[in-house]
Amino acid sequence: MEGPRARWRELKYAIGVILQFIKGFRTLHFIGPCITVFGSARFKEDHPYYLLARQVSKELAQLGFAIMTGGGPGIMEAANRGARDAQGLSIGCNIELGHEQVPNPYLDKFVTLEYFFVRKELLRKYSFAFIIMPGGFGTLDEFFETVTLIQTKKIKRFPIIVMDTKFHQDIRDHIEVMRIQKTISEEDLELILFTDSIEDVIDHISHYATNDLKLKLTESLKPLWILGEEEK
Repeated sequence: MEGPRARWRELKYAIGVILQFIKGFRTLHFIGPCITVFGSARFKEDHPYYLLARQVSKELAQLGFAIMTGGGPGIMEAANRGARDAQGLSIGCNIELGHEQVPNPYLDKFVTLEYFFVRKELLRKYSFAFIIMPGGFGTLDEFFETVTLIQTKKIKRFPIIVMDTKFHQDIRDHIEVMRIQKTISEEDLELILFTDSIEDVIDHISHYATNDLKLKLTESLKPLWILGEEEK
């Protein structure tokens, strides 16, 4: 937000962004089918939201999906921990911040980035579904930007699931207001599943994976980067 700068500084910035993307591509290229879980970094391990994120991630990892998060504490840690509980692959796409930036201890593989927009694009690029848990501004930013990109057909459609209907009730109500005022269409409502049920999450993602992507939810989902060279 600095406005125009010297051209050499703009070039340096552009090169830095490209290098960040390359760093992410090199780290994440072979992770395989992946579910990304978003949510607040501020919930402790005894909080119900932490426990919910851990359990849903565990059950998805048991289907063979890698679990990816922003790599930090709170809900992100819970999701990565759930993947570990199921002996699944746990991935982090961490961001450099003045606080809350330390990668959590449940990551098998992670990349640390400087720019939020690079991080968000990498999370979208390697995800087959998003799960939105209770969170703050950053979680809502990731949620609504992704819905907008799918709505405008800038990216392919994939499941977006919002968990804990009580926490998100005001957002759900406002989406209904937008529908009534016709600022969104009826079909846009189909982009989002609001639920409290882990079973609903599993069914929704499994249906998409098997019917739209033609994936077989078995060990065939094992990420390529952990296979031996002879298996690649």
